[in-house]
Amino acid sequence: MCGIAGLIYKDKTPVKEETLRKMTDKMSHRGPDAEGFFVHENLGFGHRRLSIIDTGESANQPFHFNNKHVLVFNGVIYNYIELREELKEKGYLFNTNSDTEVLVASYDYWGEECVKKFNGMWAFAIFDSKNNKVFCSRDRFGIKPFYYFSNDNKFVFASEIKPILEIEKIEMVNIQILLQYLIVNLTGHFNETFFEGILKLPASHNLIYDLKTNEFRIYKYYDIEFKKEINKLNLEESIEIFEKKFEESIKIRLRSDVKIGSALSGGLDSPYVTTIANKIIDKQNNSGFTAVTVGSLDKKDDESKLAKLIAETIHVNHDIVVPKSDEFRHDLENVIFMHEEPFADLSVFMQNFLMKEANKLGVKVFLDGQGADEILLGYSRYTAAFLRNHDFISNLKFLKKVKSHYDISILEAGKIYFYFSSYFVRKFRLQRRGAILKNKYLEIINFSKLKKLTKSYKKIFELQKNEIFHFLLPDILRIEDKNSMLFSIESRLPFLDYTFVETVLSINNNYKIRDGWSKYILRRNLEKFLPDEITYNSRKIGLNPPVNHWWPRSEKILETINNSKIIQEISKKKYTFIADRDLEWRLYNIAVWEKLYNMKL
Repeated sequence: MCGIAGLIYKDKTPVKEETLRKMTDKMSHRGPDAEGFFVHENLGFGHRRLSIIDTGESANQPFHFNNKHVLVFNGVIYNYIELREELKEKGYLFNTNSDTEVLVASYDYWGEECVKKFNGMWAFAIFDSKNNKVFCSRDRFGIKPFYYFSNDNKFVFASEIKPILEIEKIEMVNIQILLQYLIVNLTGHFNETFFEGILKLPASHNLIYDLKTNEFRIYKYYDIEFKKEINKLNLEESIEIFEKKFEESIKIRLRSDVKIGSALSGGLDSPYVTTIANKIIDKQNNSGFTAVTVGSLDKKDDESKLAKLIAETIHVNHDIVVPKSDEFRHDLENVIFMHEEPFADLSVFMQNFLMKEANKLGVKVFLDGQGADEILLGYSRYTAAFLRNHDFISNLKFLKKVKSHYDISILEAGKIYFYFSSYFVRKFRLQRRGAILKNKYLEIINFSKLKKLTKSYKKIFELQKNEIFHFLLPDILRIEDKNSMLFSIESRLPFLDYTFVETVLSINNNYKIRDGWSKYILRRNLEKFLPDEITYNSRKIGLNPPVNHWWPRSEKILETINNSKIIQEISKKKYTFIADRDLEWRLYNIAVWEKLYNMKL
């Protein structure tokens, strides 16, 4: 896992290596093992390396291939061994054991179609000297970031926003994104950021930059395929294919030349990851595998006891960290700065402490459970979609057992249904939240994304695709990348193997929510390894932060919010009390982010 950067001057100004170094120095945490640069006239690449596969110097980047291509690459191609054998049969010779060399050789042979051959996570750029173009790509689900900026005289890209700010001083807020974050609570956006003019290459997209014309085009190369033959399987067959595909996903993600660890909560997702990984690693006699749990000062949300039970049951090395309030306060502004854009809530800090602990243990590759809720209908709001897609009798049976499904009452399920099924109800409620804004700002909020999401509740497959590509998952993955890379850790997500995602989204939805249980098909596989206390626990905790311990109400919070020039401009009045603590956090986050990045409206 690494940090990449690139710069093209459209007016033919030569790129200087020292300029590229300023960019890569801003993300040295992403690659502490090596740095490298490539300059060709008005084009330059920079790279910071975190060595995971083939840790030797021969795999350092920028990587040169046969005097034709130069590559900078952030990510990992899990199926590089299979692709290397395929390319050897076609006459290619390899000088390293790295996935980096396989990636660029794949481009040499298959051209832009090479990305369809990859199973992995990536953001890369290849200078194709023969065709005088730069080929850029981002993985199917956007696990690895690719930011870029373009104006009349330059095109800049990087793994983070800070390197771009070294080249182009941008202090203007993208007001639409900021308002949607504050009022609509949307933080995952298709291609925009909180910085006006800085964009993201969307997941599943390629960008082709023509060095002759200084024009670029972006196109989509992948969409999730619904497989009818899987949808027709019965329950037992579905359980079997789920297990088989997930084990394949874990196996391929254990390819590494460094220490591997795993997150472990008291829920379902990371325990399943840890259990299967530990089973496979045990067969390889690798005792260095460690599961890491972040506990909470708030006992009602503390998962460490359940996590300890899981670790003892499956006989895995286990480490627990419980972050104290002074640690949170000490890291507060640094975490906001390193994340570069405002985020939804304090759970980000829980994951941040988790990654910090993994780093202390020497873990460089970390398995995590992100993506499971999106593909397995794990959130309580999916009750609205389930009810809209079933008949009256099925819905009565569902509501009768909804308490064990999602740990909510029938009344709460009804409220969720009416709220998430109606765009007008949602918009009305959000506009009431927006009453804190001056009318000119409330009136410009664009609710079209919310309308699209609400409409997709009519069809569960479309809803899940929207969540994966456009709404919730992009923000989760942004947080995952920032938190892991801050501590030079490569985070791998087995639930987001694209073949596994296609399989699970195609499985009959009645096997995902069944007999009073959400994620039923996962529970059925997990019950082979863990006691019912874990497998059939209906309460969903997640990384809930101990808000009252870490962040008690204070005049200092309100003072920080009221001193923000951005908030002064968009708000009707000063704040003396904010009942909604999530809203209070978003306002506070904006205020601190504004100060750290000198942002303006």
